[in-house]
Amino acid sequence: MNAGQAIRIGLGWDLHRLIAGRPFLLGGVEIPFEKGEDGHSDGDVLCHALSDALLGAAALGDIGKLFPPGDAQWKDANSLELLKMAWKLVHDAGWEIINIDSVVICEKPKILPFREAIQNSLAKALGIEAGQIFIKGKTNEGLGEIGQGNAVEAKVVCLLSSRIVAK
Repeated sequence: MNAGQAIRIGLGWDLHRLIAGRPFLLGGVEIPFEKGEDGHSDGDVLCHALSDALLGAAALGDIGKLFPPGDAQWKDANSLELLKMAWKLVHDAGWEIINIDSVVICEKPKILPFREAIQNSLAKALGIEAGQIFIKGKTNEGLGEIGQGNAVEAKVVCLLSSRIVAK
């Protein structure tokens, strides 16, 4: 890294109730399950948390500002497409992704069998290598709304580097 090159860390977090009649989406991948995320958009918690991490690292706001939940145009929006729009703003501001690390917390379904598909989906959406992204699945050990199978949570950190070298 050049002496004048900036790096920034972003943190994103999202939580959604799980309800019957909605698809369970993570990183744009539909995972078979009897419940899905409740949200104004399609509710993909991983895309939402990742969007916030990227926007925050670049100091460009958050998804609530960019895609207000009260705005009808975002009703049932594809969160992978929202992520692409957020990433375009960050990339256009001069940033590149070094890596992304995430944790998805839910009792069911199990995330591990879908990890590679999720990483590939996100990598394609962001124009990066799948090896720059890692997804971990955790449970909440039966505790709280997540532990009772009523919610899913995602936490994401990203590391960005500037494409523009400061003098």
